[in-house]
Amino acid sequence: MSGPNPPDGRPGPSLARPYAWTDGRTRPAVELAIEALVQTTPEGQAVPFNRASPLSTVTQLCLHPRSMAEIAAYLSVPLQVVRVLVADLLASGWVIVRDTLSDHATWDERHDLLERVLSGLRTL
Repeated sequence: MSGPNPPDGRPGPSLARPYAWTDGRTRPAVELAIEALVQTTPEGQAVPFNRASPLSTVTQLCLHPRSMAEIAAYLSVPLQVVRVLVADLLASGWVIVRDTLSDHATWDERHDLLERVLSGLRTL
């Protein structure tokens, strides 16, 4: 039985328990915000697709920038699982992660971002 399909229609990883995809890890090596944008690097694009690998599925999903929340929604897994997977991909150089706010963002900028994230989640 196969899992969720990436946008290109290829089968996704098996329907194993999501935390099995992270070897039981629940904390990423780096903190990643829910709204952070993830995009596959040329190195990640060069790696052959493996339909049994959740990491490979994430690299396919992120050929175009996607937020952490979008990835979790596409894979139908908890956000924390996606954070661990993306942190692993980041360490391997297969993805880049862009924060949407600086450390000096105003309260209004943060509030506006949260509104956009909520709106995006509702449309998923």
